Amino acid sequence: MDFLLRYWERRPSFRAVAGQPAQLAARYGLIAAGIALLAITLLGPLVTSLVEDWSRRDVEMRAALVFNSVGGPLAAMLAGGQDDQINALFERVATDPRVVAVALCRGGDGPPSHATRLMPPSISCAEIARSDSESFSSVIVKGRRMLIGAFPISTETPQSHFIIVQDLTFAEHRGQEARNYLTLMLGGIILASGALAIGLVLYLIRNWMQRFKQAVTSATTARGPGSEAPASFGPLDREVRQVLRQLEMSQAAIDRDQANWSKTTLREIMMAELPGVEVLVVANREPYIHNRGEHGIELQTPASGLVSAVEPVMRACGGTWIAHGSGTADRDTVDEHDRIAVPPGNPEYTLRRIWVSEEEQDGYYYGLANEGLWPLCHIAFTRPVFRESDWRTYRTVNERFAEAVAAEAKTSSPIVLIQDYHFGLLPRMVRERLPDATIITFWHIPWPNAETFGIFPWKEEIIHGLLGSTIIGFHTQFHCNNFLETVDRFVESRIDREQESVTLKGHETFVRPYPISIDWPPAALEHQKSVEECRVAVRKRLGLPLDTKIAVGIERFDYTKGVLDRTRAVDTLLESHPEWRGRFVLIQAAAPTRSKLSTYKGLQDEAAELAEQINAKYADVSPAPVRLIIRHHEPAEVFELFRAADVCIVSSLHDGMNLVAKEFIAARDDERGVLMLSHFAGASRELAEALIINPYDTHATGEALHSALIMPEAEQHERMRLMRAYVSSRNVYRWAGRMLLDASRLRKKQRILEIASSDSFTG
Repeated sequence: MDFLLRYWERRPSFRAVAGQPAQLAARYGLIAAGIALLAITLLGPLVTSLVEDWSRRDVEMRAALVFNSVGGPLAAMLAGGQDDQINALFERVATDPRVVAVALCRGGDGPPSHATRLMPPSISCAEIARSDSESFSSVIVKGRRMLIGAFPISTETPQSHFIIVQDLTFAEHRGQEARNYLTLMLGGIILASGALAIGLVLYLIRNWMQRFKQAVTSATTARGPGSEAPASFGPLDREVRQVLRQLEMSQAAIDRDQANWSKTTLREIMMAELPGVEVLVVANREPYIHNRGEHGIELQTPASGLVSAVEPVMRACGGTWIAHGSGTADRDTVDEHDRIAVPPGNPEYTLRRIWVSEEEQDGYYYGLANEGLWPLCHIAFTRPVFRESDWRTYRTVNERFAEAVAAEAKTSSPIVLIQDYHFGLLPRMVRERLPDATIITFWHIPWPNAETFGIFPWKEEIIHGLLGSTIIGFHTQFHCNNFLETVDRFVESRIDREQESVTLKGHETFVRPYPISIDWPPAALEHQKSVEECRVAVRKRLGLPLDTKIAVGIERFDYTKGVLDRTRAVDTLLESHPEWRGRFVLIQAAAPTRSKLSTYKGLQDEAAELAEQINAKYADVSPAPVRLIIRHHEPAEVFELFRAADVCIVSSLHDGMNLVAKEFIAARDDERGVLMLSHFAGASRELAEALIINPYDTHATGEALHSALIMPEAEQHERMRLMRAYVSSRNVYRWAGRMLLDASRLRKKQRILEIASSDSFTG
């Protein structure tokens, strides 16, 4: 479909050579058939009506002739009281096959005074239209239509009427016969014109196919030096050569489910499926932050799962990343248009920074996004806070980003990738400014059930904003289902459950699961030491004996990550299995985040206090069982910890996906180590070979940690091998590729609809 669409759009001469003669022939045949069908439709009832009307007038005339013949004798018989002669006269008149009955109505409205034996008993003088002149009326008797004629006999006082009842069924038969004849005649016209059109089409197609085959032979035949050049077929020859060149390129097309997804693969897909398309990413977090430090301006890569996932995609696709410039030296490093080429040293895309004031940051980011939407969607038993002022600021900042998208767009139909819950209103705002854009919104956090989301004061506005997207992506099908149920509950729209789409005000939005993943292999592994060297280096740096078992937990200080629950599980392990005292250490590496918010600052303080309590409880053993390291860790440091660890604990209380689990798997090219993974993280739907835990059950988590520490190497190898195969094939390039392929399909569908409705397609 995509190849034909591109060819149709780019090769008008091909359409002129190949399509128009056949289209014209088919069109003329269809026009002739249409005229014939129209004639049948319009003339059929008219002919039937004319025939029936003519038949009725014929019957009325026959009735008048009968009366003129018998009127004089009948008047004389009435005057003489000759009832028997009247009856005999009526019986003779009734012998006419079209005359059903004859009767005489004298004066009043009672039954006829004289009537033939076939006179319908349901017809009385009261029901017959009588006047001073002849009159006619139609009645239905036992399903048959009859015409009743009433002729006044002036010699009687009160006035009598001669009644003649005639059958009109024959008139209906005449009308049906006329209609059948007309249908047969016009049907013949249809068949003849259709056969002529089909014959002409077949002739033109056969003739064109012969020329096409000759042109293909001409374009593909290899010629030796000095050999005679084959005949040229003009525009068709040139078009076929173009087709063949494109067919050769299409051999590199990637099967979306079997491709070896990589940076190169994604670029090839972009070139094949979306040639020349412009890609814009919108995220609150920027992939590179410039801060002022002791040695001047320092570059920092933020600890963000979103950045880890999206940044490799941008390096593969190019384009522009629009984000909040949060670094203290960010303004010093951009040009006059607030842009900077990244990555430093090897630029592959553009970073456009948006400036947000401290007050706006408090309302938009810390307020509505992280005190409102974050706890609402994560259901981690922290009450969300909703302020009207935060909502106004959230809307203002979304407008600012929408203006930036419109300003950065170089074309009218870019692909805009909007990231996360900070921009719930942005898709609709971008749609208003760029109606032809393909907007993919990915919601990186869970979407709660409709009842939970119902407490959000501006739920209708957020839903309307998101439905400005072309595609809305979530990590899991469960979150997609929750979103559709929420839309169904709160917004008047049409939901197609089979297609998983929502149509609002004529715009259709598709809802799809796209499990996010990581770069494979991660760039942080490129210069890493061997696993054994990492094990030794980490233990030496932390002052741990070389035989110490290590479990690591690595994330931001966030109440949804289960840092406290993980630490308590260590206490449970040491109580239930004292043999691990002095032989096991939990290294909790946590980066401070959102420290302006009391819940986050309080969590950090509580984690430090809990670690001190547990270490004091086991002060008689060394090393201390909990090592809390509160600072930002660069990717290389994180992967060194992963490679040095025996166990990685991901104990999220609620998480959209959690990429720490996948990064740990990627780090373990030795196919050793055990992953403990929360049932409430989206990654647990994919990584069934991990030890799945319920972090709310401290005792069970402690027992799972014990099982992880004593797991045989053969079992570790088998579990890790399967998980590495899964993550490597379903990496971040597949995540992005699936969204872009779906976007490509929808763009082509829209283009086909535009072509089908345009004059160029039909002319």
